[in-house]
Amino acid sequence: MANEKVILPQDATCSDLSSTTYASAKPTDGISKHENSSVFQVPVGPAPRRSSSLVWTPKTPVNAASSSACRTPSSIIQRRSEKTPTFASVRSTPRRKDTPKSRGADTPRSLEASVIVVIVEGRGVASGEIGMASIDLKHPVLILSQFSDSQTYVKTLTRLQLLYPKEIVFPSTMCENGKLDKVFKVVNENFETSHVTSLPRRYFNEANGLEFIKKLAMKENNSIEKDVKCKYYCLAACAALVKYVEFIQNAIYASESLSIVYKGSEQTTLIDSGTCAVLELLCNLEDSKSRITLFGVLNHTKTHGGAKLLRSNIFQPPNHLETIQARLDCVTELANSSELFFGMQSALSRFEIDVDNLLASLVRIPKQNTDRSRENHITTCILLKHVLELVPALQDALVEGQCEIFQAYKATLHDVRFNHILELLETVIHKEARYQKGLLNMKTQRCFAVKSEINGVLDLCRKSYTEYIDDINDLIRQLSEKHDLPLKSSFNGTRGFHIQMPAPKQSSSFPEDFIKVTKTKKTWSFTTNDLMHLNDRVENSLKDINILADSIVCELLSKVRTSIGCLYNLSEIVSTLDMLMSFAYVRTTTDCVRPEFTDTLAVKQAVHPVLTSICSNTIPNNIYASEGSNFNIITGPNMSGKSTYLKEIALLQIMAQMGCYVPAEFASFRIADQIFSRVGSDDDINTNTSSFMMEMKEINYIIQNVSSNSLIIIDELGRGTSSEEAVGLCWAISEFLLSQKAFTFFATHYLELCRMESVYPNVENYQFEVQHVVTAQGSLRKIGFTYVLSRGYTKETHYGLELAQYFDFPPTVLTKAREIVVKLEEEAKEVDEAASNQQKRDNANHRFATKLFQVVRSSRLDDEALTDYLISVRDEYLKEVESLPPDPELVKLAASFRTCPSVSSETDLSDSTATNPLQESSCSSPLDVSINPSDSTDTVDVMPENVLSRQP
Repeated sequence: MANEKVILPQDATCSDLSSTTYASAKPTDGISKHENSSVFQVPVGPAPRRSSSLVWTPKTPVNAASSSACRTPSSIIQRRSEKTPTFASVRSTPRRKDTPKSRGADTPRSLEASVIVVIVEGRGVASGEIGMASIDLKHPVLILSQFSDSQTYVKTLTRLQLLYPKEIVFPSTMCENGKLDKVFKVVNENFETSHVTSLPRRYFNEANGLEFIKKLAMKENNSIEKDVKCKYYCLAACAALVKYVEFIQNAIYASESLSIVYKGSEQTTLIDSGTCAVLELLCNLEDSKSRITLFGVLNHTKTHGGAKLLRSNIFQPPNHLETIQARLDCVTELANSSELFFGMQSALSRFEIDVDNLLASLVRIPKQNTDRSRENHITTCILLKHVLELVPALQDALVEGQCEIFQAYKATLHDVRFNHILELLETVIHKEARYQKGLLNMKTQRCFAVKSEINGVLDLCRKSYTEYIDDINDLIRQLSEKHDLPLKSSFNGTRGFHIQMPAPKQSSSFPEDFIKVTKTKKTWSFTTNDLMHLNDRVENSLKDINILADSIVCELLSKVRTSIGCLYNLSEIVSTLDMLMSFAYVRTTTDCVRPEFTDTLAVKQAVHPVLTSICSNTIPNNIYASEGSNFNIITGPNMSGKSTYLKEIALLQIMAQMGCYVPAEFASFRIADQIFSRVGSDDDINTNTSSFMMEMKEINYIIQNVSSNSLIIIDELGRGTSSEEAVGLCWAISEFLLSQKAFTFFATHYLELCRMESVYPNVENYQFEVQHVVTAQGSLRKIGFTYVLSRGYTKETHYGLELAQYFDFPPTVLTKAREIVVKLEEEAKEVDEAASNQQKRDNANHRFATKLFQVVRSSRLDDEALTDYLISVRDEYLKEVESLPPDPELVKLAASFRTCPSVSSETDLSDSTATNPLQESSCSSPLDVSINPSDSTDTVDVMPENVLSRQP
């Protein structure tokens, strides 16, 4: 595998290089594709002009060590030639011959790999967060993605396998000085046919990446900016990819010429950053430090890895049904088995050490040994021994587990490499060496961690250290007796060993030999010259001990690294079990139910999961959406609970797909591939964007990316413009969304939208009921909020006028306002009465047919309950039909239904040979109504014209 480091001109920035056309440099003949494995460098200075020529030689490594600084291990990379290739060029920058170069449109399509991928990983707390950008040189589509990956980088490998890359580019910091990051090594080992290249870290700039997207994205899909605005790692990868491709191809992309697509993780639900903020998944909108968030409610984890995994699952809940069901099985078993629950809790609570951080310390090799690095090596051995000793306890906790995940983890924990590493450690590390809290405790553990009799000089140094500690204790005891004071020894990282005594109630003077006296609330601290000298001897002794022990420990760690794979598995197991235990805790401490997954969203007596944690008397409500009623309009006065209800729907959907129980009496969900929201109406001063412009950007993003399996919540759209325009936009946008089969919940104050129920059969109206409270004197009327959802639309049409009465408006103003409102209502009523009876019949037929299809597809009722349900559906349909003016065909159909026998309990609807009520009926035409409100158009950035041209 060729592994090269490309160094671009130092004086060229991303901005000026993206707008500069370089000349091309062709390598001389006789050099094969993989022959150049050395690090090469473009000469420092401005880009060559057309009138100049350039002859240059790649930088030759001084030695093998330096040449392999950015390579995979020597066993993987073999240099094919030791000679240094020479490039001669005229009016060109160098380009590797093995990189395909785009030509004209006559270039034939082939199966040859032509995709270049750039990968970057977060650091520190963001470790495991992968940003990826890829482009096919034969097909100008720039694909961006960012996702949270495990320590085994399964998602990264899966995506790379799908892309089949010709070349993979990493930041140079991932492979400097022989230090190879885990993701770098994993990709090298699994994609030997792909060329791995590194770029300087300075080209991975998220600001430049966002500017490239704004500049290069086609107008039709420039809403991609909203999708990736907060995806810093994929933006950084995008910046490096564009720079690298333009460099090697000796060309730049024209402005607004690329199709840019953002793809989240496979088998995860996409939630944009705006929706994450609105739903308060991680951060409370009012108080950033508050735990009143979904993460705060669900986070009962014991380990750092478990909390990190929970956070990533909240942002990217899985949408793979088998994964979700497997998690729910584990949560159910944990909640039902107290022995398994408490055994697992006890085992996980002992993992006080961050296993991920331990792995990072294990694989990190410092360039230069220092006192701190030597201490870290010894600490790593102690912590690793401590963690491995906890593995048997975790195995015992999983013995009772019967779920598939528990069985798989139990088998993984029986890996022989765990015992092998522990045996290696026990050959060097003392059996009693343990992780202990406290700086002095860990110093002592490090001092005596290595077994005695391994190094005689080390034993002598430790003996000296012990004698110095005894001398310090003797000195403090003598001072206490001499001055008749209650003195005791103490230690901290700044002063080392020093003396402390309780602060006396009355001030008193100290002996002259007590120096550096400080006082806290209840104690005095000081030292003496003799104690300071002993401290210096202790520190010198510790340095000698660390130097001698480090020479032994480093050799031990090199052997441990050969079996490090099992430690990554352990880290993943601990994190996952900790998250599942957190879900089980929520299940046992709250009234929750296991969610089912069908093609219908139906939740009975649901409550807001975050609101219940701070308020015990929350009002439950039902949630329902199906293919036959996928668009729900919710009305009600301000403060009636509409926004809370919408957020509740999205939060319950996320909890269910994470594998967590939900607070309800019954819950059935349809797996969503995307969750969208349009909530709030704040303007953006930074971008000089009004509230209405923000609304249009957000709703346009939804229209462009909605799919049939999406979940959409919209709260009061159109408040930033006139009522007429707002109603027109809301109506047209609603028509577009209800035709997409996505589940949409639309809260609004525009009652004109409620007429859609009489036009489209898949629209339902719901309202939050209010009560009018009148005082005994009858002089004051108030509105009482019930927070109860019911069918129909709100009758509180004059809520604003009633609120205005509490202010000192002139009576004539309110009287005139009421007259205008009444007149407008009368006009609207006339329009409502004009709805044709035929449309109402079509809607009744559509609802009836949809319910029958739903029964056939996903009914889980027993025979008796199914019979009762079908009879109720039939009766409801007949009641609705009979309320309409008579129609000869419908009267005949109703008569045939009345003569039909009840559904036999022996009928098997799952049997393909069973009689289908829709096929059996001779009057099938009224039932076979196909309502298509508006034809959908291709996804484009500009809002579809058929949306803008629709009028209510």
